[in-house]
Amino acid sequence: MLNKKSVDDINVKGKRVLVRCDFNVPLNNGVITDENRVVSALPTIQKLINDGGKVILCSHLGKPKGPSPEFSLAPVAKRLSELLNKEVVFAADDTVVGENAKKAVEAMNEGDVVLLENTRFRAEESKNGEAFSKDLASIADVFVNDAFGTAHRAHCSNVGVTNYVDTAVVGYLMQKEIDFLGNAVNNPERPFVAILGGAKVSDKINVINNLLEKVDTLIIGGGMAYTFLKAMGQEIGSSLLEEEKLEYSKEMIEKAKEKGVQFLLPVDHVVTQQFSNDAPHKASDDIEEGWLALDIGPKTRAIYQDALKSAKTVVWNGPMGVFEFSNFANGTIAVAEALAEIEATTIIGGGDSAAAVNILGFGDKMTHISTGGGASLEFLEGKELPGVAAANDK
Repeated sequence: MLNKKSVDDINVKGKRVLVRCDFNVPLNNGVITDENRVVSALPTIQKLINDGGKVILCSHLGKPKGPSPEFSLAPVAKRLSELLNKEVVFAADDTVVGENAKKAVEAMNEGDVVLLENTRFRAEESKNGEAFSKDLASIADVFVNDAFGTAHRAHCSNVGVTNYVDTAVVGYLMQKEIDFLGNAVNNPERPFVAILGGAKVSDKINVINNLLEKVDTLIIGGGMAYTFLKAMGQEIGSSLLEEEKLEYSKEMIEKAKEKGVQFLLPVDHVVTQQFSNDAPHKASDDIEEGWLALDIGPKTRAIYQDALKSAKTVVWNGPMGVFEFSNFANGTIAVAEALAEIEATTIIGGGDSAAAVNILGFGDKMTHISTGGGASLEFLEGKELPGVAAANDK
């Protein structure tokens, strides 16, 4: 059970509060095309403003090689000002904590908000370098980490800085991730079902291994299913296969038996002869030579939906097929529909499954959609995340 101090446990009145947000948003000519992450950060920011803190926000954006205008957080400052109905001062410093930032922080009154430039404009950020960590800490009395998307990486702006401030806590968004992903998985209401999809077994190796210790049912879909089916001696035609993971797949099927976990794999498939939405396709129990499966078939959809009916906790990570092709999206839609209808804690683990649920319009029917793809996977693997570990314990 992770028990971290949060923004509710501290008094920030009159203090300089450095908040690590996740403003890694898609930009098109300086316009934010999906502002989900900005909106998600608002509750924590608003709370700190209301409590009379001097709120200094920081985040990375993309993977710049040093300072470059197209990776500037200026558009985020503009949008934040609109959403908060108050000026968010943008500190344009290529060194992140430069003259502009220091002046802006000096001039702050209680409840003011400043946004620093992209933390990755400093090469040390991703190396967790001491100098940059100290620079960030020099303008703060308190540190709040609300960026779950980078919690699995030890960087200056989420881990290093905590070495030089007395108080480090988590924000509301981070707290939610810990509550749902961390604690639901470790102490779930049963039956507990996990659904894993996506292309590769190798991406989910440790997740499968960890979840088999915890779940009652494990449902497998997506490209990774075919390595498992091949491991069981089935013909998979030209479907995705990871040769080097066949042995591991056998071991996991054995482990499921030993643990008494129901291990569900597709019994039929939507198959085609080329990787294209327009190629002729059909549902089939078998995959003939020269054909490849790009989605789970109608029988499998029914079995999976049925397995979810009695679930009380569900974690879903990875689509059931190539859902960006409309002809191969039905498996993913079927799972999303089933989750939307059941009375259960439904947790969507970031990345493609989060995108699928939102695109299909089921987002508001889920208990929790994780904001971090890689971080949520590592949480499900049972790993300790550096960004979470760095916050003060209660």
